[in-house]
Amino acid sequence: MKDFSHLQALFHNYLTQHTFHQEPSELYEPVNYILQLGGKRMRPALALMGYQVFDTQIERALPVAYAVEIFHNFSLVHDDIMDQAPLRRGQPTVHQRYDVNTGILSGDVMLIYAYRFLLKTEPAAVHSTLVETFNRVAIEVCEGQQMDMNFERRNNVTMPEYLTMIEFKTAALLGGALALGALAAGAPTEQARLLESFGRNAGIAFQLQDDLLDAFGDPTKVGKKPGGDIVQNKKTCLILKALEIADATTRQALLHLMATPQPDEQAKIAQVLNILQNLGVPERIEEMKTNYLQKARQDLLAVPGEAAAKEALLQLADALANRDF
Repeated sequence: MKDFSHLQALFHNYLTQHTFHQEPSELYEPVNYILQLGGKRMRPALALMGYQVFDTQIERALPVAYAVEIFHNFSLVHDDIMDQAPLRRGQPTVHQRYDVNTGILSGDVMLIYAYRFLLKTEPAAVHSTLVETFNRVAIEVCEGQQMDMNFERRNNVTMPEYLTMIEFKTAALLGGALALGALAAGAPTEQARLLESFGRNAGIAFQLQDDLLDAFGDPTKVGKKPGGDIVQNKKTCLILKALEIADATTRQALLHLMATPQPDEQAKIAQVLNILQNLGVPERIEEMKTNYLQKARQDLLAVPGEAAAKEALLQLADALANRDF
């Protein structure tokens, strides 16, 4: 059984061997640019981990892993355009380095190549199930992005709505990568869906931790000052939980802070964090996170397969959901 770092390296080697050298170069250069910016390669590694739960010949899952990574980066290119983001992984975003039209078109071709690599998987008998699963997950990712955009214009977002949004936008592709890897190995659909459910629940726990780190993380480890989401008035799980449990006076004060421009950002962050701590919100989110990890564990234990591969997934889920950076 290969560990996570080995799978990352295996995938990176495959990516390097499958860069895009076609013409016109103006279309494909941005594709190579975004794919080579790095990142943790979490999703392709998960596809390989899903495969090795059922089979040891993980090289056969590399096309699936690449399809997942291409789709993920396609979504980032278009998300960055919608968000007008200047940086991605510390480097200029595609539309900043090139231009918006190039970003749109290069993203489009990436989506098409994601299907091309998906269909390189052997045997061909798994293609229809792979495409069906890929389509379902891809649609949810788009739905999650639209929900996130909708929430920016709403003041009545609920916690269940937020959890659905992060499941679709973030967790669906994590679970989908595992399911696609399992299906490529010939796993029955019901077992692949259990593995997918594990990934979704672990992915929600991952995002809850992300929200906690943005507000309360150690800046020397997180790499940024705390409170970025607060400055941007984002309705994270922390804010939504606080609004859910606060008394009328505290609720109104928090709503005012999160809706009114503040000349002193640090003072705003301090006031919001004080409200969250006084309400015991961090502890409540930690409890939610633990519950999602437990759901993930139960799903995984119901999957037959290689015990060591499943244990590696459990350890990875725990590490991601409890990381401090």
